[in-house]
Amino acid sequence: MRLLMVAPPGAGKGTQAVRLASYYTIAHLSSGDLFRKEVAAGSEVGRRAAEFLARGDLVPDGLVLQVLAPHVLDAAAHGGYVLDGYPRTLAQAEEAHEVAGRISGVELQAVVHLEVGRDELLRRLLARAAQDGRADDQESVIHHRLDVYDRETAPMLGFYASRGLVVDVDGEGAVDEVFEAIVGAVDALRAGLA
Repeated sequence: MRLLMVAPPGAGKGTQAVRLASYYTIAHLSSGDLFRKEVAAGSEVGRRAAEFLARGDLVPDGLVLQVLAPHVLDAAAHGGYVLDGYPRTLAQAEEAHEVAGRISGVELQAVVHLEVGRDELLRRLLARAAQDGRADDQESVIHHRLDVYDRETAPMLGFYASRGLVVDVDGEGAVDEVFEAIVGAVDALRAGLA
């Protein structure tokens, strides 16, 4: 099983990705988590990515691929993955699709799109900031991150929809309800493709 989670910041994609990874026994690959580890370790990649993360901007494609590609290849060889945070732009989606076409067994099988309203996203992210103290959860950065999502990430949904891969799921319900809706939609898509 090879899945991609697409949702604005605060929609719960990380929470759901962890649950999906466990449910389908696949790897959870969060580009944000991988970059935060690099930043904490003080690596060259982490130092280069830190300034983008602090502003809420997207990390350049080259850095993302440098960190993520080995993990994707390994996960694909061992049962699959759920990607959380990459690709984030139409250009990245097109490039990833082209690369996956040359490597058997890594292409996406479903794209889970969590739909959550902007007011709810802001409420969730401010609550997370109060609880976890993440630097990218300041209100001005949150608004910027949501604008970046609308401008850079949302357009790639059409690319995946044209390939019949997108399942839209209401992400405003309880965590368990959203998870059940995702599994139902993914399994229905997989059954339709079989």
